[in-house]
Amino acid sequence: MKQFSVAIDGPAGAGKSTVARKVADFFGFTYVDTGAMYRAIAWKALQDGVDINNEQAITALAESLHFELDPKGIRVNNLQLTDEIRTPQVSTLASTVATMVGVRQVLVKKQQEIAQIQSVVMDGRDIGTHVLPQANLKIFLTASIEERAMRRYKELLHKGLTADLKTLQEEIRHRDENDQNRVHAPLRQAEDAVLVDTTNRSLEQVVESIIQLCRHQMGVME
Repeated sequence: MKQFSVAIDGPAGAGKSTVARKVADFFGFTYVDTGAMYRAIAWKALQDGVDINNEQAITALAESLHFELDPKGIRVNNLQLTDEIRTPQVSTLASTVATMVGVRQVLVKKQQEIAQIQSVVMDGRDIGTHVLPQANLKIFLTASIEERAMRRYKELLHKGLTADLKTLQEEIRHRDENDQNRVHAPLRQAEDAVLVDTTNRSLEQVVESIIQLCRHQMGVME
């Protein structure tokens, strides 16, 4: 079978990265964490003192970075990035970076090039609608704001970081609004995407359901 592509979209905290990684591992596909790419740009801007609101400067920064796929996270210019790009501050800034047309054009090109040469599971906000509109399978993964905030709250506490549940809910609500209302490639469910609500469902249940959807689509293609 030729390259197979799975596009998983959805709002912040829906579990896209964890689910996508497990589905990719199951099939031996390459997992492409597009969100980590935007987070890495935001983190690098902070480190270098680049004005996060200067789209021209941020776009130039994105063009200068070399991204490598890594099971542990993401490597940028040979630097391994993991927890440092998952802080609340970087999350908020990444949402701003993701609204910049120039930055998105740079990263979308890199993401499409990856999918042209290998089978992928790619997650983000606009994969099925913009990055990989011809994906073999499109999933829209979602959950309630309360559920997503609680997951993030537990994740931060587990890492030894302080967190406030109500603040996290507001941050997620704000990110949803930014993602849904941005002019370029806003967050929305593709017409041919399968809606998967992860509220009150275990990770194993969600992963298994998507694996079955993949198998069905692969059977159709054969």
